[in-house]
Amino acid sequence: MDNPDPSAHPDTSTSRALGNIALAGLVVFSIVAVAVQALRGDLDWLDAPLSFYLLDAYGHWLQTAYIVLALALASLGAGYYLALRDGRHSAAPWLLFVCAGVGLCTTALAHSNLPGRAPTLEGFVHGTAAQAAFLCVSVAMLLQSWWLRANPRWRPRFAPAFALALACFAGIWVDALWHGMPRGLEQRLVIALILAWLLLAANWLRRQRAA
Repeated sequence: MDNPDPSAHPDTSTSRALGNIALAGLVVFSIVAVAVQALRGDLDWLDAPLSFYLLDAYGHWLQTAYIVLALALASLGAGYYLALRDGRHSAAPWLLFVCAGVGLCTTALAHSNLPGRAPTLEGFVHGTAAQAAFLCVSVAMLLQSWWLRANPRWRPRFAPAFALALACFAGIWVDALWHGMPRGLEQRLVIALILAWLLLAANWLRRQRAA
């Protein structure tokens, strides 16, 4: 009788598939976000936050990309929940990734306040949802990195994952409390750090080997 292929374990194959979905969603978001900003010559990317690109021309493209990113976060959380089931794990990171995705969808659909115009309730919802999404995803990244440490197979990934997640968490608070550089640039640096962690984690998930 042939020995069963350990990589064919249902949890492993499913988590790999979820890693592929997450990676594809992250790549789509990154490409669309860069393309929309390149096409919007009326906005200065150094000063304009990404929220301004959700409005007017090509805004629907970026709104769709936000929703795709939300699905990628949910897939990543589910994938790691399954990948770590042979050891200590928690559903908390997955739940936080889902909450971040809900925040992203709300951010995409609710218009932000604009300079020179009176604040609106919709703008308040947009801003609150965006802050919640940043906070939830950064905490999810920290927790997910920490749980890698508790699993022998994933422990070698802990140090780079936790260090990058910690940098993202610190970056979010720096962005919120310190405005020593152009607003758009400051925000994009934080988003780039977060995307780097997410892309790295998704790639690890899709390339994992069974125990």
